[in-house]
This record gives sequence, structure tokens and C-alpha cells, in this order.
Amino acid sequence: MSLGLSIFLIAAGAILRFAVTIDASVGSVTVNWDIIGDILMLAGVAGLILSIWLMNQARRRTTTDPTYTDQPPPPPQQY
Repeated sequence: MSLGLSIFLIAAGAILRFAVTIDASVGSVTVNWDIIGDILMLAGVAGLILSIWLMNQARRRTTTDPTYTDQPPPPPQQY
């Protein structure tokens, strides 16, 4: 999950939680949009934390040059 998707989930959840006042039923089940909004916001926050953590881990990785050796240079030649 990327940062953009996490922010989108947080925004969509906040809209459902605080701005929508719909009483809807799906079949015989009543849908509580406040809870759906809370779930989306929690998923967005979890994704945001995970994305930031993964980016931080990727930034810590180092690459090594296989041709580099940690040996001193050869001594100068005597003429």
C-alpha cells in the first residue's frame, strides 16, 4: 500500500464517518456507515505507518562495489 492509497483511505473513511448521514440496508442487514468509515481510516493509518516504515528500511540499505578492495596501494617503484 502506498502513501497515496493510504491518504485516500483516510480521506474516504473520514467522509463516511463525519459527512455522510445515510441509513441504508443491504437485504436484511443494516449498514452502519460510521463503522465503515472507522475501518477505512484505521486501514489507511496502518497502511501509512507501513509505507513510511518500508521507505525508511529501503533508505537504510547500502550497496557495495564488488571491485573495491580495502587494501593499501602498492608501494612506489624504485628507479
